[in-house]
Amino acid sequence: MRKDIEIYDTTLRDGAQAEDISFSLDDKVKITEKLDELGFHYIEGGWPGSNPKDAEYFKKVKKLKLKNAKIVAFGSTHRHKFKVESDPNIKTLIAAETEIITIFGKTWDFHVIEALKITLEENLDLIYNTVDYLKRYAQKVFFDAEHFFDGFKDNEEYALKCLEAAQKAGADCVVLCDTNGGTLPHEVEKIFKEVRKHINAPLGIHAHNDSDCAVANSIVAVLNGAIQVQGTMNGFGERCGNANLCSVIPNLQLKMRFNCIGEDKLKKLTEVSRFIYEIANLTPFKRQPFVGESAFAHKGGVHVSAVRKRPETYEHIRPEFVGNKQRVLVSDLSGKSNILKKAEEFGFPIDPNSPDVQAIVDAVKELENEGFQFEGADASLELLFKKALGLKRKFFDLIGFRVIDEKRKGDEPTLSEATIMVKVGKNIEHTAATGNGPVNALDNALRKALERFYPELKRVKLKDYKVRVVNSGKGTASKVRVLIESGDDETTWSTVGVSENIIEASWHAIVDAIEYKLYREKLKKGDSHDY
Repeated sequence: MRKDIEIYDTTLRDGAQAEDISFSLDDKVKITEKLDELGFHYIEGGWPGSNPKDAEYFKKVKKLKLKNAKIVAFGSTHRHKFKVESDPNIKTLIAAETEIITIFGKTWDFHVIEALKITLEENLDLIYNTVDYLKRYAQKVFFDAEHFFDGFKDNEEYALKCLEAAQKAGADCVVLCDTNGGTLPHEVEKIFKEVRKHINAPLGIHAHNDSDCAVANSIVAVLNGAIQVQGTMNGFGERCGNANLCSVIPNLQLKMRFNCIGEDKLKKLTEVSRFIYEIANLTPFKRQPFVGESAFAHKGGVHVSAVRKRPETYEHIRPEFVGNKQRVLVSDLSGKSNILKKAEEFGFPIDPNSPDVQAIVDAVKELENEGFQFEGADASLELLFKKALGLKRKFFDLIGFRVIDEKRKGDEPTLSEATIMVKVGKNIEHTAATGNGPVNALDNALRKALERFYPELKRVKLKDYKVRVVNSGKGTASKVRVLIESGDDETTWSTVGVSENIIEASWHAIVDAIEYKLYREKLKKGDSHDY
């Protein structure tokens, strides 16, 4: 490792400004603990003067026993109409009692004149006074030079004067902010080199992603002397987001040999990324580099054949380094290598020369031609393997079902009811159930009929339901593909069904979901695959 780089996380403040994100107080505390586990150096908890929730956060976070991170309170330079010691916002920063305080100030003359409506010299005083005053109350004070790159391009001399004011007041790190996110990497390099001629204080980078360059800009900044990188987990942030620490950190650490958070902690990156998506109530971005579910997924037969021999043929790093894993997808593009790799994952020992391998390839391609898609339905795929290998048994037989939707008045919700008759061994079960739609009613009725024989199904819930038209040219007569996600207290699994009839497609996906659960329960109890 050549050099230590400080990781400064602002998910709880800048990230929370993203559309569709709203963290509760408890959410913020939970995220703080997870970021600390990752080994981040600084966690910006919020702006204590902006709202009661952030003020309460700083009280609550004091009770946490953090092992790695320092909590940072964030605020602005004092307002022109107040002296620094009497500004209410400055008082709340001090009251937060954090070891680190970050304040931002204007460095673009356009903002000083048009937004603050003060003179350029008065703004320099705001910066100096605030940093100098807060140094008496905090171990470190960081200065975020807001809109610095735009300010530098517009008025280089004045932008540098703003940094010099912060440095003279004792700022422990001067952070250059691309607040509008419009700066390109070659500009970052040029400007950092020029700043280095005038500023001796440690430099940092705070990049926004409006030009999709935030990660690149952060890396270029480090190459040109920045020792602190500010960003957010998963790139959360206002507009197009902030520099994504899930990409910045592994790039700096694995590829450039900078010391950021340590190799053991880096292995938690995927886990924490997905934890924060869950807390934010957002679906993880599958194609997100390093931590996304698809980041190390292989579909083409040639690719799979190669990565089975040497993963680096189609993987830029080993997924385990960031806590992710390699995935092999099976589709109409699959070859024997895909099937052998999936068989290995499922625990089915198959002779590579067995005709069963080609039989499974052919079956997958035929079904995908009919509209099936197994990339997101591993449970259905595993059952297909069992069927092709002659290992699949039926846990029940359908005698028949009926689904009724009834609407009695125009302003009342539609009522859905399903009746079903199944045979389990020599027993026939006939039952009915309602639901908040025909598929939910059918799912409830089937599980109700089977729970007497398989009580473990009581823990199964239908978690997600997606419908996709396969051949849209036929209008309402088109085939539909139904993807169902089911789960219990321990895990989730996905199944697929296809038909011109949406209820029929849903039925196939539901049956696969239940059979997969029962099949996994048998394995947990020590039974083999052979049934």
